[in-house]
Formats: sequence, C-alpha cells, structure tokens
Amino acid sequence: MAIVAKKIQDAKTASINELKEAFSVSEDFIFADYRGLTVEQITNLRKELRSKGAAFKVVKNNFARLAFEQLQAPSEVAGYLVGPTAVAISPKDANEVAKILYTFTREAPALKVKGGLVGKSIYDSAQVEAFSKLPGRLELISMLMSVMNGPARSLAAALNDVPSRLVRTVKAIADKKAESGE
Repeated sequence: MAIVAKKIQDAKTASINELKEAFSVSEDFIFADYRGLTVEQITNLRKELRSKGAAFKVVKNNFARLAFEQLQAPSEVAGYLVGPTAVAISPKDANEVAKILYTFTREAPALKVKGGLVGKSIYDSAQVEAFSKLPGRLELISMLMSVMNGPARSLAAALNDVPSRLVRTVKAIADKKAESGE
C-alpha cells in the first residue's frame, strides 16, 4: 500500500498531471509487466502500437494510481499497478491494441499482460486475451455491412434476372422459328 505524503512535491504533481492528461484521451487501458524486455523490443512494440494510434507508457505505480483516482476510474485498477507496469493507452480500438500485445507475447514471452480497463469494465489477463480474439470494430462493421447488403444484392439479382430471362426466351423462340424455316 502506498504511503500518502502530507505535501506532494511540485515535480511529482507535474508528473501526476502529465499522466492524467495522457490517460484522459482514452477510456481503454491495458496493463502489462514489461520486465525482461530489451530496449529494442519495447521500441518495436511502441512502433506497432503507434501505428494503431495507441501509446505504451512505462508508469510509476503510485503516480498512475493517483491519476486514475482523479479520473474516477474503478478502484480495482490499483490491483494492476503492482511491480513494473506499462500501460497501453488506446484512444480508438482497445481490441486492436490487445491483439498487438498478445501477438507480441508470442515473440517476446517476457511481456505479461496483467489486465485491462475497457470503458468502465475491469478485465483480468484471461479476459483481455479473450477480448483480443474477438473481431475488431472495423471487422464488425464490415460484417454488418455485408449482412445488410445481402438482401439488396439478392433483390437486384432477381430484378435483373426477369428481363434477361425474357430476352433469352424470345431469342430461343426466334432461333426455333429460324430452324423450322418459318
């Protein structure tokens, strides 16, 4: 448990405010233990996450806990702020970030996902892993659009089929009459 000082130093207050600003751009966070990763591996992970609009920040647990408290996050978040902690901040789609993290754990097993805060829901590591296996937001939208376009495509095909059948029937009658010599 953290000891709360009576007077917080200005530098610490500035660090907490900086974290609060970084956390305020998103509602989705995934907590990970980065112990054992090389600088090169962390850099590569950050590049992958940055390509999806996310950030990977190594945080001081007490500062992060205070920042989350000030943002009125669920109190269970403090349980993930133990030991070396990095936070993947996902302003857009947490599913994509979870997929990147779990794909990265196959290459670098030293990275351990502790859990996550998605919206106002707390997920443990197993739930985050299950979440990462779900289709992403864009995939779901494309699936929905495909389902919505299905009946329209069928209707268009049926409407186009009527005139083409008529044309084929008239052509068959004309060919038959030409064969019989009429």
